[in-house]
Amino acid sequence: MKKIFSAFLLLTFVFIFSQEKKPMFWQDIQNFKTLDQQSAPPDNAILLVGSSSFTKWKDVSEYFPGKTIINRGFGGSRLTDLNYYSEDLLNPYNPKQIIIYCGENDFADDAQLKADVVVDRFKTFYKKIRTKFPNIEVDYISIKYSPSRQNLWQQMKKANKKIAKFMKKEKNAEFIDITKVMNDANGNIRKDLFVEDLLHMTPEGYRLWTKVMSPYMK
Repeated sequence: MKKIFSAFLLLTFVFIFSQEKKPMFWQDIQNFKTLDQQSAPPDNAILLVGSSSFTKWKDVSEYFPGKTIINRGFGGSRLTDLNYYSEDLLNPYNPKQIIIYCGENDFADDAQLKADVVVDRFKTFYKKIRTKFPNIEVDYISIKYSPSRQNLWQQMKKANKKIAKFMKKEKNAEFIDITKVMNDANGNIRKDLFVEDLLHMTPEGYRLWTKVMSPYMK
């Protein structure tokens, strides 16, 4: 009886320990795998990867009629997370285009983070994409200047500028700048494009993104 009880305790400990050791966003990735098992992802789709600005764009396909879109954004993710889960985010798919929105949370996670660090994280992920998909279109959406993160704008602007310069030199790559369309006539960020948290966007914000993104969509 003691041996059975000891074995039970050991199994319980192993289970609890394994749960605690699961990396951040592990469950989000499992959810993607479940979706892919339930319905095989289509080939030649446009793959969206990144953070909550994609995650919350649940009706993205309605903004781009006629386009086949796979949305694999997971809220709170940083470029470090895209790099960590790169195989899970890339291997199951055969897209004709990948569009990335990520980097904002990298700065929010560490207010002292320098732009060069975020740029290097993006370049690492970009190289991972190119290893698997050397010729497809790869686009990066500029980091938006959320009013709730105004203290981070300076480094965000530097990162946007450097990533834009990098993408300009790459083949089949574009930097999609959504910053200007989110400004008012005086060049100030339109707070009405954001929900109460001043971080995530309203449908009007996404409509403006659509206007800028459409010419780049394959």
